[in-house]
Amino acid sequence: MSCRVGLISLGCAKNLVDSEIMLGLLKEAGFEITSSEEEAEALIVNTCSFIEPAQVESIKNILELSRYKKSGACRVLLVCGCMPQRYGRQLLEELPEVDGFFGIGSVPQVAGLVKRALDGERFCVISGPQYEITSSLPRLRATPPHTAYLKIAEGCSNRCAFCIIPAIRGHYRSRTIESVEEEAVLLTAQGVKEIILIAQDTSSYGIDLYGKYRLADLLKSLAKIPDLSWLRLMYCSVDRFTGELIDVLAGEPKICRYLDIPIQHASDEILLRMNRRQKVSRIRMLISGLRAAIPGLALRTTFMVGFPGESERDFEELIGFMKDMSFERAGVFKFYPEEGTAAMLMAGQVPEEIKEERYHRAMALQRQISLQYNQSLVGGKITVLVDGKDKKSNLYFGRSEADSPEVDGKVYFTAGNPGPAAGDFVNVLVTRGLEYDILGKLV
Repeated sequence: MSCRVGLISLGCAKNLVDSEIMLGLLKEAGFEITSSEEEAEALIVNTCSFIEPAQVESIKNILELSRYKKSGACRVLLVCGCMPQRYGRQLLEELPEVDGFFGIGSVPQVAGLVKRALDGERFCVISGPQYEITSSLPRLRATPPHTAYLKIAEGCSNRCAFCIIPAIRGHYRSRTIESVEEEAVLLTAQGVKEIILIAQDTSSYGIDLYGKYRLADLLKSLAKIPDLSWLRLMYCSVDRFTGELIDVLAGEPKICRYLDIPIQHASDEILLRMNRRQKVSRIRMLISGLRAAIPGLALRTTFMVGFPGESERDFEELIGFMKDMSFERAGVFKFYPEEGTAAMLMAGQVPEEIKEERYHRAMALQRQISLQYNQSLVGGKITVLVDGKDKKSNLYFGRSEADSPEVDGKVYFTAGNPGPAAGDFVNVLVTRGLEYDILGKLV
């Protein structure tokens, strides 16, 4: 079909994989893919609905893109992903600018849905969120050629009190080891050197299929792929780390010395209210054990401030924990009372101005910690995966093992001519550490 389609992907990397699959299916069906919103005849917005700011961003993007139905080539505007999955037909009434809505489970049917919209049908197609991800599904990747996300599971069964994800994406569903390995081999054959494993909770991998946690087995299998250089692990739960997993993380050189472990808080009382199973003493023990087992490990986490019932004492416990643990990478976000979650109805809602003040205090501390860590690297050499060259500064840039795409900083460095190509691994001498980024020179 000779029709230009543009897709805007919002939210997390898990959403991006869905977007890449949709682009692959559209191209396979004969549609022309364009990055020009003005030239697209069909525009698709893959939305996020995790917290209120994500929903606001989604609506803003939808309304901005709707203008191309008047000023551009756009004939139809479609909205998919988490927002339609969550709100269903309500959006059909509230957003007349949109020609069709479909949920997560309809990702494999995207080409047919675009055709229906082009034929003049206005629809809302919402089924269960389940669809099977296999290596046979085409992907048109939006990441650099040398880096790819690989989704090893979908959904979540943890039921944290603040989180709407289980209601949107369903219960936890692992892919088979064979399916994941097959896709990883395919990705490396396409030139991918860094694979980033993602799921709502990667450390729960396998429990639903095999009756036990099998992330360690999966990592050992993937590490055998000859052309794969880096394996990066995101979104691990504190209470899913087995001794076997830690041994694999420590012993396999292809696995980046980097772990993302969302902790959310450091007050036992608040963690209990959040329906998080771990205690702070257990978290401290795990972090100390991981750092002892994996020298040079960089840890990323996320913290939430302003959860219902959070007192100043609870917040000070969090601040003290952040100081003690000194996470190399961390994000902080404010609690938002999401419709359909247990936390929305809890007593002790924290006023917005207090949330804001706590957010800035926590972020100021983390910036200081990050700066100190980056400055500690000055004078040493680090391995960097080159992403490209910045035209404005004329510096090359890439990422070290301690930096995941989008969420962490970059390493900027000078190099002679000809400089390295995107996808190369190089050694960089660190000359300066900034709050988030690192400066250096090629050696």
